[in-house]
Amino acid sequence: MAIILGFVLAVVGFTLGTGVLGGIRVSMGLEYWSTDLSWTIGYPFALLGWLAGVGGWKYWATEWFGGTAAQTPKGVKRYFEWNMDHKVIGVQYGVTFVALLLLSGLAAMGIRYELMQPGMQLFTQDQYNAVMSFHGIGMVAVAVAIMLGAFGNYVVPIMIGAHDMAFPRVNALSYWLVPPVAIMLVIAVIMGGWDTGWTAYPPLSVLNKSGQVLFNLAVITFGLVSILGGINFIVTIVYERAPGMTWGRLPIFVWGAFAGSLIAFFFTQGFAAGLIMILLDRVANTSFFHAAEGGSPILYEHVFWFYSHPAVYVMVLPAFGAVLEVLSHMSRKPLYAYKWVVGAMLGIVALSGVVWAHHMFTSGMEDYLHAPFLVLTEMISIPTGIIFLAAIGTIWAGRLWMRTPMLFALAFIFNFTVGGLTGIYLADVPTDIHLHDTYFVVAHFHYTIMGGEIFALFAALYYWFPKMTGREFNETLGKIHFWLMFIGFQLVFIPMFQVGVKGMNRRVADYPDAYADFNRFISISGFVLGSSFIFFTANMILSWVKGRRAAANPWHATTLEWQVSSPPPEHNFEGTPVIESGPYEYGVPGAPKHAHIGPASAEHA
Repeated sequence: MAIILGFVLAVVGFTLGTGVLGGIRVSMGLEYWSTDLSWTIGYPFALLGWLAGVGGWKYWATEWFGGTAAQTPKGVKRYFEWNMDHKVIGVQYGVTFVALLLLSGLAAMGIRYELMQPGMQLFTQDQYNAVMSFHGIGMVAVAVAIMLGAFGNYVVPIMIGAHDMAFPRVNALSYWLVPPVAIMLVIAVIMGGWDTGWTAYPPLSVLNKSGQVLFNLAVITFGLVSILGGINFIVTIVYERAPGMTWGRLPIFVWGAFAGSLIAFFFTQGFAAGLIMILLDRVANTSFFHAAEGGSPILYEHVFWFYSHPAVYVMVLPAFGAVLEVLSHMSRKPLYAYKWVVGAMLGIVALSGVVWAHHMFTSGMEDYLHAPFLVLTEMISIPTGIIFLAAIGTIWAGRLWMRTPMLFALAFIFNFTVGGLTGIYLADVPTDIHLHDTYFVVAHFHYTIMGGEIFALFAALYYWFPKMTGREFNETLGKIHFWLMFIGFQLVFIPMFQVGVKGMNRRVADYPDAYADFNRFISISGFVLGSSFIFFTANMILSWVKGRRAAANPWHATTLEWQVSSPPPEHNFEGTPVIESGPYEYGVPGAPKHAHIGPASAEHA
């Protein structure tokens, strides 16, 4: 199997890289092995071996030397090695990141068990920090990548009438860079973990355990995944649209994917640059962040948040698009204020890069920066507010179809509203100084990302599950999952606002007795929230294996992906789609059918 070969060649590559380094070190009179440096040098060789083994050589690189690329496998096997079909890649992304979501969720259950009462129960202080850090980066990785990686890859080309992504080989490469990221994070935990959380602030990240090096290498690789994916989506949406698919006829999820990809392409380099500087400080004795040698730890915070606040919108913009898709089709109404929503998304792209320093009001940065960043952060609530009002306008007086995707989409509106309103307090300097690094921030962040993006993820997953698998999911299990998750989520994070206002710090393994009752209630609620994923997992596995066959268009939706079979044929369309109207022409008198499929082109006949 290709994955086994990938592991073997990764070990060979790592051994080769570290062997060459070790030989050089011995010749200089140094020890053969230096953990930080050996991992830094050996990892790129291991990564190349992995990519060659899983199919990069057989299906891509052989053509560089005049050979013929191998034929990609069919059936289930195609999901376990290099494949350039965007639909296969979408499923690969989806399964991988759902697995990471569940694993990171288990880490959250461990965290909540530890915090059920004061004192140390399950972990030591260092172990708690490692588990907390793994949970953070695991969930952030899921939130950043799953909407674009899974649903973007699967449905965007079909929605715009394309036969595939613009760069299929790059698309396959971007996915197969993901498993090494997860593997490195797991190895880092086995090596003792890292204790900086997902932010990796120096000077701690320069001085702590070697697990930090593996974290840095993994996240740098993940940044490359984001950049390659962003480029591919941008080029695909600009150049691969079918005849008649004008910018004004793009489904709103495509606009969300386009806007998120712009941010991923322009801003991801910031985080990667910061992590590379940390690596250099560790292995090359540079002094980017050594204050005593002229460096500045605050420099890292600026570089980090210059990416990491826009990254919130890499997560949320495709989520906005997916939710609005569900709301329109399941309200049987045209998307309200479509052009305003598109403008709002592009406005968020523009503003997202100039609001980063509201995360740093307590960092010691110059006071004269406080007011500008306060104002800019408040400004970004305007385009997000427009999207919220468009969602309300879409469902207003609609014929709501209260199936599982619709429930998650409506929950998104509620949760993201709470996240947005509580974000105002963290954008304003006086209240942020009081609330910074408390559980108020934890609650706000989770309402924005989990309550927003992750609820949107499940709206999208249930909505497109029939299209991606050709099977119907179990509606009863879906609704049990929703209600347990929605109620459990509120019971977990609403009390965190209160305990945060009362001064409980985040990222701590122990706390004063005064917070014991709050944390006991939060932890019990957390286990209710966690139990919802048992029903989700059972539903997905059972439905995919033995669910009823899905119709081509079970939701009676009007966008292009629902006009082909479930799952779609290999090249998406038997012919060339010709787009004749907008995607949401519900109740519009005389509106033509959204598209018709023209004669097959020579390339895909």
